[in-house]
Amino acid sequence: MSTLYRDYRPKNFNETFSQNHVKITLQNQIQTDRVAHAYLFCGPRGIGKTTFARVFAKAVNCTGKKEGAYEPCNKCDICKETSAGANLDLIEIDAASHTGVDNVRENIIANARVQPSRSKYKIFIIDEVHMLSVSAFNALLKIIEEPPKYVIFILCTTEAHKVPATIISRCQRFDFTRISVSDIVQKLSYIAKTEKIKIDKKILESIARQSEGHMRDAESIMGQILAIGGKEITQEEADLVIPRSNLNEILNLLEMLTRKDCAQSIKLINNLVDNGVDLKNFVNEFIEVLRKVLLSKINPTLSERIGVEYGENYDLKIGDITQNLTLNQIILFIEKFSDIKSKLKDAYIIQLPFELVLAEICMDKTNPVSTILKTQPEEGVKKKITNNIIKQENVASNTAPTTLNKSDIKLKWNEVLVKIKQHNHSLSFILRVCEPRELVGNKLCLAFKYKFHKDRVNDTQIKALVDKVVSEVYGMNILVDPVIDDAMEVNNNSLVSDDNSSSNEAKTEVSVEENKEDLNDGGNEGDNKQMINNILDTFGGKVVN
Repeated sequence: MSTLYRDYRPKNFNETFSQNHVKITLQNQIQTDRVAHAYLFCGPRGIGKTTFARVFAKAVNCTGKKEGAYEPCNKCDICKETSAGANLDLIEIDAASHTGVDNVRENIIANARVQPSRSKYKIFIIDEVHMLSVSAFNALLKIIEEPPKYVIFILCTTEAHKVPATIISRCQRFDFTRISVSDIVQKLSYIAKTEKIKIDKKILESIARQSEGHMRDAESIMGQILAIGGKEITQEEADLVIPRSNLNEILNLLEMLTRKDCAQSIKLINNLVDNGVDLKNFVNEFIEVLRKVLLSKINPTLSERIGVEYGENYDLKIGDITQNLTLNQIILFIEKFSDIKSKLKDAYIIQLPFELVLAEICMDKTNPVSTILKTQPEEGVKKKITNNIIKQENVASNTAPTTLNKSDIKLKWNEVLVKIKQHNHSLSFILRVCEPRELVGNKLCLAFKYKFHKDRVNDTQIKALVDKVVSEVYGMNILVDPVIDDAMEVNNNSLVSDDNSSSNEAKTEVSVEENKEDLNDGGNEGDNKQMINNILDTFGGKVVN
């Protein structure tokens, strides 16, 4: 029976499409005639371990190979017999069905003592070698340690950790890796071209992603598709074989989130539910895409090395969609959608956890500073805000002088107080008793009579908030510069009167008149005056009658 993975098994190194780190080493050993006596090929299934073993065996025994070459000629009798599986000097053993010590003695040790019939080397390819029993490994150890000069062992395994260290130490180890999407597409394109089949590259990429890096699986899937279609494969025909992929919907959802299109994103999720899509699998795949974007933002080489491959077309589309997303936004997306996984199990309405997260992401218009203060640890907040201040100061150093004069500043100062009160109630009281003065460059001098007030405004978090609000009100980048002026008069008549500012909380003066009798009862007049002065020095304000 003809199958693609058998018909198109590479017959030489040039026909292999991956594992270059293995290929180059083996080629150099053949060229220089310095082959080892034992090799260990490790890696997942269906990625070329047995194929490389057979090509290597053919190349070292090829009689038609030119001196200094590494490719088998595939024309001599040895090459033809090896390709047909009829070479008596190439012995392939399935260790999974020959696990006992007796099989090792009969099939390997006894055979190894007999010189090759026609070839230069007698080669043993032992597949799934980790399945051998402990006694079988012990019997194999001696012959691998000191084999005849004409014997080469190639041990293949998907579970190298089960092979005894004594065996591994006597072999040259090669670790095979899963094959990239681009390499699989290249091989499938070669097959399609040879078979004279017209098939879109997107379909080939879907096959490659579905195979998860296993070439044999990819060739098997393509064989099923070719059996259904004719000389031209359509997407509808391919969908009959390839399991449904949610990647298009994932990219559509990601694009909607970048646009903050809440309605369409919720509609998409509900359409998936109506079509029977498993939301648990969908969220897992969505997080995989976000992880790839995260790695790309940190360093593009990270995404290429350890990120999931989706093929050239999808990689470009993902890049276009996410180019304007920041690293913090991506981290937020990953955290939010990771939380969904634990909530889907017990959700009364299966799509509700999705809808809540989508609404939260799309509709979030919270003030950035207050959001940071609520969601991040205090030390992290201070660091971020400090960095923002540094950036603002760097920008400010290049800002041209403004024509904003003192009267313009005082004209809008009440607006500053109103906006500050929306974010920090008590801070507005402190700013009511300051005097905004001249603007030098982009620094606005705020004069305070008392050190307590100046220190409060100089707090890292408070200053960031004041800078932001002042910049918004005056329409330019402004940084406040608090100073102390002991000689200034605090003009309490200038207090802004917004939304019941005449209430008790809006009074910044310290009224001690009504408490004079209580104070006098507790000590002499000099002590009471000193107490009052201490209060005024600490909190500001003045004595009013």
